[in-house]
Amino acid sequence: MRTVEWKYLRGLHELYVGGKTRLKILNNSYIERIIFTQKKLVRYQKGNHLVLECSSRFKPFYEKEFLETFLYYNKFFEESGLENNSKKNFTEQDLKALIFVFYNKQEIKNRMTTRKKLSAELFRKENSKYIENRPSLEKAILQLLEVDSFPENDPKNHQWRWVVDCLEPQVIVLCENLDCLKVPVEYKKSNIELWYVGGNNTRPLQDISADKLCLPIYYFCDWDFNGLDIYCQVREIFKGKGKDIVLIEPPVDAKRLPISVKHHKSKWTPDKHLSGLDREHFTMGQIVAIDSLISEDEWIEEESVDLIEYVKSIFV
Repeated sequence: MRTVEWKYLRGLHELYVGGKTRLKILNNSYIERIIFTQKKLVRYQKGNHLVLECSSRFKPFYEKEFLETFLYYNKFFEESGLENNSKKNFTEQDLKALIFVFYNKQEIKNRMTTRKKLSAELFRKENSKYIENRPSLEKAILQLLEVDSFPENDPKNHQWRWVVDCLEPQVIVLCENLDCLKVPVEYKKSNIELWYVGGNNTRPLQDISADKLCLPIYYFCDWDFNGLDIYCQVREIFKGKGKDIVLIEPPVDAKRLPISVKHHKSKWTPDKHLSGLDREHFTMGQIVAIDSLISEDEWIEEESVDLIEYVKSIFV
């Protein structure tokens, strides 16, 4: 999936509105490789390599691929009150997290948690001190939440569920991680309703009413022990409601990572059959795949699956 950070989206939007830009958008690999070199939708202004201009084919391409995303980010800056300039050293993952915080502000405030806990939820590939080590990011999060500081201790009540609604959902995807919910534009366009209940926090699923179970429900997770163990818990809860859910499988050529990779905490238990997972929740094909991961001491990130393409393939 293409990755175009906000500062480069601003340049593409300048091209869309005015036909030219001085912003250095070719520093982004997707823009340089696909839009500039391959599709030739953007070119240098004749006699001036400090200015880029667009071809006549650029506008329809931009409208299809980027306009809605630009408007989503732009609305965030306009409504949030955060400074929108290049001096803020926010990475793409920082910005996605800030947007998620802003649009789920009340829910986060209602269950206000410690800095480390929120950091682990928002930045699962970083250590729990990620926010603490980035003062400007912490300041922005606190500004968005309209609070002065994080609490010292976690509150006892963690019963909550985040939902990204869409007007005409075709499926529900229950996500183990927050990543998909941070910039949900593409999922909404594809009629995918996203649910997140915070990893092991499966209790809120027990209170879901029957009227919300009419759509197909899929579970999207890392293929490691923690992800698959939580899937078993979730499947058991829905089984009690008479509802079956489907585990989304990574492609056969998905990239495998060593269990020991940095910041990954989930471990297999090789001396237990299927690492202690309940085999009744898996198909034979899934059991073979899990056994292979255990024997090689590897795991597969959920990012190995293009969720939108996966859901589209269901309805072909």
